[in-house]
Amino acid sequence: MTRRNDDVSGGGDRRSDGDSGGRTVAIVGAGAAGTSVFAQLVAALPRAGGAPVGSVLVVDPSPPGWGLAFGDDDPLLMCNSAVNVNSLLADRPDDFADHLRARGWTGAPDTCVPRAAMAAYCADRWSSARDTAGRAGVTVRHLPVRAVSVRIADGPPRLRLDDGSELVADDVVLATGVHRPRVPRGFAAFTGHPRYLDSPYPSARLRAALGAEGRRVLVLGSRQSAVDAALLLCRDGHRTTLTSPSGSLPAVRLSLHAPPRDFPPLERMARLDPDDPLLERRLTRCVVEAVRLLGDRPLRAQTSSAADPVRRLAEETALAEAGVCLWPGVAVAVIEALTAFADGLPADRTRALMRRFDWFVGRYLTALTVVNARRLLAHCATGALRVAPAYPESAVFADGVWRVSAPGSGTPETYDHVVNATGFHPPEVTWRADGTELLLRPGDTVLDRLEADLRVRRAPGAPPERVWLAGTGTHVRIPFANHLRTVTRQARWVAGQVASGG
Repeated sequence: MTRRNDDVSGGGDRRSDGDSGGRTVAIVGAGAAGTSVFAQLVAALPRAGGAPVGSVLVVDPSPPGWGLAFGDDDPLLMCNSAVNVNSLLADRPDDFADHLRARGWTGAPDTCVPRAAMAAYCADRWSSARDTAGRAGVTVRHLPVRAVSVRIADGPPRLRLDDGSELVADDVVLATGVHRPRVPRGFAAFTGHPRYLDSPYPSARLRAALGAEGRRVLVLGSRQSAVDAALLLCRDGHRTTLTSPSGSLPAVRLSLHAPPRDFPPLERMARLDPDDPLLERRLTRCVVEAVRLLGDRPLRAQTSSAADPVRRLAEETALAEAGVCLWPGVAVAVIEALTAFADGLPADRTRALMRRFDWFVGRYLTALTVVNARRLLAHCATGALRVAPAYPESAVFADGVWRVSAPGSGTPETYDHVVNATGFHPPEVTWRADGTELLLRPGDTVLDRLEADLRVRRAPGAPPERVWLAGTGTHVRIPFANHLRTVTRQARWVAGQVASGG
């Protein structure tokens, strides 16, 4: 698929000077979250009162739609959620399916498609919204640079960009995605090493770094990013080992699709006490009762208890293919019920809640599609892929190879490359010490609280600034901030507020 750079600024001017009359809105981020904000902002403008919007500036070094989450065009990389939960428009849940069908797709709405299809959809909705805005007299510009900070003292917000320029906006929406890879245990000293890749993305960089087939590769991680890495590496002829502290692969499902019905047991979550010492048991009970509404098969009979991760993968793949794996039908509803339950809790309590349920999130809510599970099993059968029994206790690079030792092992295993696939840190927004500027990077004073309006405040109880957060940046308030249905609902709210000048 062809990526387009829709920068229509007509030169190097990064300011709003010269735009048509009305307010200037800056959206930082042109991935799924930023595109959703932009499309829903344009849709809201005809209904909005107050001072009209005259220009929209979208700031992102990548072309609209082609961000890290969906912007890789390798056909092996699939969306992990179904078509019917991937609409960018909160009030049009079938919009992604409609987009695909208009281009000849004949699949079912509860199936998954390649990520590049999602990126192309984002780019298409960006272009459509831009054209609609243009017909209404609103100037739209994509600035292919990175925003580094937002100054909010002495007048309207001022975005500082990494090319040294600034732009002034009346309203700013921060919809940045993830960019900073986590550093796995034991490998902090090797970041920047030529035989250590900090992420499997983009896949073209991975292919270029490893070169010819036949490399021995250690992949750090065993969840979604690691599965992507394993599929890419094995396809290209490399012998791959997955390793993680848990030693566990995700569970298997047909897809993560829209809830097929209402689930009253999950609605009870909203009435639970966050301080209840039995909270974990009560939340788990709600989930189990919800699964029972989909059929009589016990939950324990829908998953494998095998200790060996590959055998467990095979058994759970067979369950999914046999149509007796019912629990995925509640997964989206569980995500949204937990999100509603935790919304508004202090950030430290939300993090503690998520840690208590990390086993559930890591295995079930981010489970594999059966297509990818079958691919992994095929690579395991040929010997191209294996799952290590333990995480390394030491690693050194000498004489052109990695030597990696596991607890209780004898001779270290050797590898040509190490690929970090442990995921990414959520985006951080931090305050400059004097409180006059928001930095879009890690710093000393983290913005760790958001009110329900998703607007930035300098302190609790302070008046809101004309800066909103949307997408993964809202993790400081809610869990599952990257769940697209949550993102698009946030985007609709923020777009409505910005459009009306609220």
